[in-house]
Amino acid sequence: MKKILVIEDEQLIRENILKLLKAEGFDVTGAENGAQGLYAAVSNVPDVIICDVMMPELDGYGVLVALRSNPVTATVPFVFLTGKADRSEMRQGMELGADDYLTKPFSKAELVGAISSRLKKQEAVAEQYNTLRAQGSEFIQNTADKLEQIKTSLCNALEREEFQVYYQPQVNVQTGKIMSAEALVRWLHPEKGLISPAEFIPAAEATGFIVQLGEWVLQTACRQMQVWQNAGFPLRIAVNLSARQFRQPDLSSRVAQILAETGLEANTLELELTESLMVEDAESAIATLQHLKNLGVCISLDDFGTGYSSLSYLTQYPFDTLKIDRCFISKITDGCTNAAIVKAIIEMAHSLCLEVIAEGVETEAEKDFLWRYKCDMMQGYLFSPPLTAADFEQMLIEGK
Repeated sequence: MKKILVIEDEQLIRENILKLLKAEGFDVTGAENGAQGLYAAVSNVPDVIICDVMMPELDGYGVLVALRSNPVTATVPFVFLTGKADRSEMRQGMELGADDYLTKPFSKAELVGAISSRLKKQEAVAEQYNTLRAQGSEFIQNTADKLEQIKTSLCNALEREEFQVYYQPQVNVQTGKIMSAEALVRWLHPEKGLISPAEFIPAAEATGFIVQLGEWVLQTACRQMQVWQNAGFPLRIAVNLSARQFRQPDLSSRVAQILAETGLEANTLELELTESLMVEDAESAIATLQHLKNLGVCISLDDFGTGYSSLSYLTQYPFDTLKIDRCFISKITDGCTNAAIVKAIIEMAHSLCLEVIAEGVETEAEKDFLWRYKCDMMQGYLFSPPLTAADFEQMLIEGK
């Protein structure tokens, strides 16, 4: 049974409305003034409120404002009763949140029709809400199922050895000699061919598979670098750490274990971190980096200057290398702004005893600029794209 609250200060009108609605099967309650009506509405929330506009002390507008500001009664359908068919009065009430108006005198059909209309609309809104909530739950479940399928697919790909580590040379700007390499993961799918990291890395991050994949890349790169060092190539290997990897409580112990298993000297391993990791939990980040530094590994700040840059990072955190993001390098010859920024970064880093690597170098003009301002190393397609281990080794043998 639907509950109707009637707030009307004129007793005769109020009793007639209550009698009429009771005969229609509604559960009705009456209030003889605004204050009583407001209390009744909050304490026993009705399905529809019928309220006179003009009442002493607290009028209908005051009742409506109070009800709409209370989360408990904010959405209860509200119908004004008025003795004046004044358009400005109606407009004022609608702006405050009224749902309908009945002008006195009104018929039984008009009253019941107004209430029925409000109830139907309320039911439609409730039904829509329940539908959306059900759809939202279904969407969340479907998303969870899809992520689980993606994770299974990625795990299977790792087991089938579909992932490969490519190596991009990092070259001494002054001499042109290969000094190190950055390890980059690629997915060679049996049907789709080589899949871009831009496609599978976000999925690996979302599913948590990135921790397993990242550890595999670290193991593979360290093992390969040890092979090259044994062959007489004194190089350093740089490996990216994802946000999830960096937050692993046993990160430093896992890195130490991998170094022990592969036999790689710690000072020839460089771990690359993005700036975003430094702003999430500074105290924890510093502690983690210090544990890694205690192992003897080098720490690189990747993508410097892409949105989170702060000089405090360079003084608080134990970095060894700073990598200038390619967005600055690619426009270094287009005008004075990027040129000034890159020059300032190089000078600042050197004053802090940090090595500087420029990413994404693709033209001789860019290389010449970096040479002129004594950037330490560069990587990019000007010298070489990322290569398979076999192709990288051939480049080392040829002495390029």
